[in-house]
This record gives sequence, C-alpha cells and structure tokens, in this order.
Amino acid sequence: MRLSFLSRLFGRGEDDVALALYDSVVAQARLPHWYETGGVPDTIDGRFDMIAAVLSLVLLRLERDPSAATASARLTERFVSDMDGQLRESGVGDIGVGKHIGKMMGMLGGRLGAYRDGLAARALGSALERNLYRAGPPAPAALAHTEDALFAFDARLAALPTPTILAGDIA
Repeated sequence: MRLSFLSRLFGRGEDDVALALYDSVVAQARLPHWYETGGVPDTIDGRFDMIAAVLSLVLLRLERDPSAATASARLTERFVSDMDGQLRESGVGDIGVGKHIGKMMGMLGGRLGAYRDGLAARALGSALERNLYRAGPPAPAALAHTEDALFAFDARLAALPTPTILAGDIA
C-alpha cells in the first residue's frame, strides 16, 4: 500500500495510466459522428454499446503486445469501476450492481470475440447489428459509416506504439 501511495505521489501509477486511457476511450466513444452519422442510439444503452466497441478495439490492440497485459487488465478494471458508478448513479442498489456488472462483462467478452472475428474477416456489419444497433437494424449508410470508422480506428491503433496508446493518445 505504501509503495502504491508513493508511486501516485511521485509519478503516474498504473491506475493513472489506465484512467487516462479509459478517459480517451470514452472520449472517442462520445464523438458526435457515431450518433449523428452512424445512427448509434444516443441513449444509455447506445452509449454503453459505443464505449464497449471502442474499448474492445483498444483491448484487442493491447492483446497483441504481451507487455501490455497488466495495462489491459487495469483498463478493464476502470471500465468495471465506471459502470459500477453509473449503475449506482442511476439508482441500482448494492444487491443489483454485481448482477448488472456480471452481465456487462459478459457482453464485453462477447463483443471482444465478435469484433476480433469481424476485424479478421474485414466485415464488422453483423457484429455491429447485434451489438451496437440492438434496437433494430440501422440505415445502410449509418452502418457503413460506423463500420468504416471502426476499421479506420483499428488501423490507427495498429500503427501506434503501445506506450502511445497507454498514454491515452488514441485519437
């Protein structure tokens, strides 16, 4: 505990790095083009789905670098912490939070697999329809925009060195 306190006092600890990267993930997921041109519902569920999509791509990029395993775990912990706070803020009680978090983690895990497969096949459309447009099929132009933008984001992440990503410089 003392070492953790000192690392926070004198330098950026792992939690600070995870927070900076998570804040960047959320900022990317809240860009207006996802909701305006991409047709992602600007609702609590839609925002969760968009954060999960961007977070998935970042986690998939980090898994390609074994040295980023700890940072990836911390980033996931930040996601859980944020979702916990959001649930509590929206009125979910202590008993229900754990159940909701478990469901969200299962959803994130499913998205990681779906987006991993979609990126490999260069076809994210069906994964996006299932995971991002849960309310119903999007307009073809909206789906194409989101798919293209996520492929472009993935390409940017692939071109960035891991330390740059960990610093939160993913824009």
